[in-house]
Amino acid sequence: MRATLLALVLAFPAAAQQATVEAKLPDTLFPSNFGGAYTLTDHHGERRTEVDPQGNLQLVFFGYATCEAICTVALPIMSEMTDALSARGTDVTPLVITIDPETDTVESMGPALDAFAPGLTGLTGTEAELAHARDLFHVEKTLLFTDPRGVDVYAHGSHIYVMDGDGAFLTLLPPVLSVERMVEIVEGYAAEAAG
Repeated sequence: MRATLLALVLAFPAAAQQATVEAKLPDTLFPSNFGGAYTLTDHHGERRTEVDPQGNLQLVFFGYATCEAICTVALPIMSEMTDALSARGTDVTPLVITIDPETDTVESMGPALDAFAPGLTGLTGTEAELAHARDLFHVEKTLLFTDPRGVDVYAHGSHIYVMDGDGAFLTLLPPVLSVERMVEIVEGYAAEAAG
């Protein structure tokens, strides 16, 4: 009896501590509910939603079409991935959603993307529309500094989101992966969707 009571006394604090820790933690430490319904304007001036018009898988990146930092790496990678996937029979729609509608306008996004990331579609909108899209993808927009030209420079995400043709989240591609590995991953999801 004494041994049973001692075991209960010793076990209770551990169980109570575990319950307290679990109560403080969110349901998931990393969000997996990326995406949702949005409406933005592409660099041709057409309104677009999260649904791809051709039903293709979509590659989504948040940044600048006119970026001079991570975007100049990520966007050409998306362009290269798109070409590699197309050559292997998988069509995807690569999208860059701007985080700064003052810098990336309907008029400025197309030429910038054509210069170093051909084939990508730029999406912009009002700050409210873009804030909604960022919230859907859990993307933070943080002002880093204002450059000498008076242009605000924002920190933003660096991952590529893989979405299905209806805009549902499939997976996240971190920028440390090789283009070949990213192509393999996307091709796997395309095969599942076709299967």
